[in-house]
Formats: sequence, structure tokens, C-alpha cells
Amino acid sequence: MDFPSVSQSISFVHPISLTHGKNAEVWDVDAKRYIDFVGGIGVLNLGHCHPKIVAAICEQAQRMTHYAFNAAPHVPYQRFIERLAAFIPVSYPVSGMLTNSGAEAAENALKIVRGHTGKSAVIAFDGAFHGRTLATLNLNGKVAPYKQKVGSLPGPVFHLPYPSADNGVSTAEALKAMDRLFSVEIDIDEVACFIIEPVQGEGGFLALDVEFAQALRRLCDDKGIVLIIDEIQSGFGRTGQRFAFSRLGIEPDLLLLGKSIAGGVPLGAVVGRKALMDTLPKGGLGGTYSGNPLACAAGLATLDEMTDANLAAWGEQYSVALLTRYEQWQAQKLSPYLGRLTGVGAMRGIELLTPEGKPATAQMAQLLASARERGLLLMPSGKARHIIRLLAPLTIEPEVLNEGLDILEACLASL
Repeated sequence: MDFPSVSQSISFVHPISLTHGKNAEVWDVDAKRYIDFVGGIGVLNLGHCHPKIVAAICEQAQRMTHYAFNAAPHVPYQRFIERLAAFIPVSYPVSGMLTNSGAEAAENALKIVRGHTGKSAVIAFDGAFHGRTLATLNLNGKVAPYKQKVGSLPGPVFHLPYPSADNGVSTAEALKAMDRLFSVEIDIDEVACFIIEPVQGEGGFLALDVEFAQALRRLCDDKGIVLIIDEIQSGFGRTGQRFAFSRLGIEPDLLLLGKSIAGGVPLGAVVGRKALMDTLPKGGLGGTYSGNPLACAAGLATLDEMTDANLAAWGEQYSVALLTRYEQWQAQKLSPYLGRLTGVGAMRGIELLTPEGKPATAQMAQLLASARERGLLLMPSGKARHIIRLLAPLTIEPEVLNEGLDILEACLASL
């Protein structure tokens, strides 16, 4: 597709132009219907145009469309941040700030950590993705395409292997790499924070090893290092519970949020321990659009739907349907390229591998095109872009989910 007024540095997975959507379905300019397993890359856990979110936006638009919260506080921001703090399952009182995006939340978290610790060194992980802004690029555990031709990046940032049963890296291997890092690269006393995703999104839907997560939490407690957990993609019910860190048996010091926080309206947040969040001087945090009233109204409507009962039911329906179908495909030996199922809950990826065990990137390109032709939108992930990222709305109707899986099955069988 060629849009002369759009930067050619922006790429498209699917060469179509969408006009509207409803829950897990979208339509293009030719009125062709697609089942959406992309969900705005994890933004639409409640689907396209959820009626309660649309109603909340419309109602708020008649009251106030914008005010800068740091100029004069407005009620939607106050209400939403209070509800959000109560929604986060941690043992300590939560405070925070709202942002325009997940990347902006990550940027502000780095500012907060520097102010609190007086240190600047950050440890991130291979395969990580934390945003496209200049500072977050350096956190990402992947060069192409994000870091190419950008030049020197803010630092210092160091990377460790990400331990997961989904990528074959063990806790022992990751801890050994950490020992080497602190012996060779940097003194542990100079480290300000670790930043980690409990389930990597861009990295291929890799679920963090529980043993490593708990060892990391103990290390941070012992050494006074801040632990930042990035739940921008894994949060708000995607793994079957409010946040994925709960399955690890740990709590973050700072939590990064975005994507499905407000039903498709741009909003993010960095929240955490009050002692951290209050570190910077007055005026050190804020932003013109951060916590826009329309976004906050959408966020409040989103939280209304994010009950534990709903999340459990949606996650069970989604994961059971997918697991059942995947096991059938394996038993049938549906495709020589069908690899492992990665992730947890309703945050799942399907790996495509050649018979030699190499990433099947050519087959992924074929699969994306054939699925789109049949009316299913998919998204790749992983270092080699060989893992199908499945991010259908949690609210997808069972018959639509099965229809989408039928298409995926047919496309896999034709590889």
C-alpha cells in the first residue's frame, strides 16, 4: 500500500484499509469482513466499540473533552486513578500518574527510579519490548528494526537472557548470566532497576519462569533495587486474571500499564509504591494530554467490565477452545511447520518451525496472507517473527472464535 502523506518508515502487516469494527470483527473499505485476532496489538481486550465504553465516551464528550490535569485537576482523572489503584492486586497503597501511552509510562518510570535511587543503570531482558521512544528503544532486547540508524541511545542499559519454558532458557542459565554481568560489566550497587515483562509480547508470548521471578524479587529487596514490571500488553485480563505478575507470586515496585486500559482510547499509567511515586519535585511528572477526560471515562467503563468473574470466564472460554484445537492439530499432525504453543491463559502464541527446527519465516508470511484472504487477521511476533500472536478480544463470541480457528486450521494445513 502507498500513502504518500504517511512516512515510509511506517510498515504495515496487512495491506488493507479498515473502516469499522464490532467486538472481534472488522470491515474494510470494500466491505470485506475479517475476524480480528490482532485486537489493535493487545489494546482491545473488550473488543471493538464495546457499547458501554462508547456510551461513556459520548457522555463525557458532552461535558468536557480536555483539560490539562496539571493546570487544574478534573474529576475523570481523579475517579479513574482511584479506581485503578484499587484494581491493582498488591499489598501496599498505590499511587500513580496517567500517561498517553505505555512507552510514556516507561519513560516516566525511568525518571522516577533515577530520582529515587540516584542511579541510572538499568537491566532489561533479551526479547523485551517496552516502546519506540528513544529511552525505551535501549530497553528493548532486539535491534531490528527499532534501534537501526538511531545512533547512541540513553543508558546505561544491560540485557540478560529471559528465562522461560517457552524459549528453553532456564532459571539457572539466567542467574549464571546475571552473576557474570555483576562480575564483568557492572557493580550491582550501581544498578537502579530491573525492568521485565511477566509474559513477553513482542518476544513471542514467552511466560516468565516463576522461580526466576521470585529470585529476582529477593535480589531487588536485598540490594535496594527497584523492580519495574511491564504489564502494558499482558495486563487487564489477558492472562485470565487482572495482571500476570500475580501468577508469579511477586509484586512490582512500579507497574507499567497501557493498551487495554481504556478500550482503545490512548491511555497509559505508571503506578506503584508511594515512596517511589512521590520522589520527584512538584512538576516533575505530568503532561498536557496525560489523563485526558475522554480517556479516563473510557478507562472507568473498562474497569466496570473487568470483574474477576468476567476475566476468569473469558479466559477459560478462550484458552480451553484454543488448547483443545491445538492439541487436535498436534494429534492430526496438521502441518510440518506447527511448533509449540507459547504463553499462558488467553495470551498465546503458535510457533512455526521448519522440519529442521529453524524459524519458518517464509511460511509465516504465507500464513498471514492466506489467512487474510480467507478473512482472518493475524500478527507475527518473536525475534524471527515466526510466532503467531493471538490477541482476539476476550469478549469474542464462541462461534466467531471457532470460525477464526477453523480458518487458521485450514491455512496451517495448506503450508
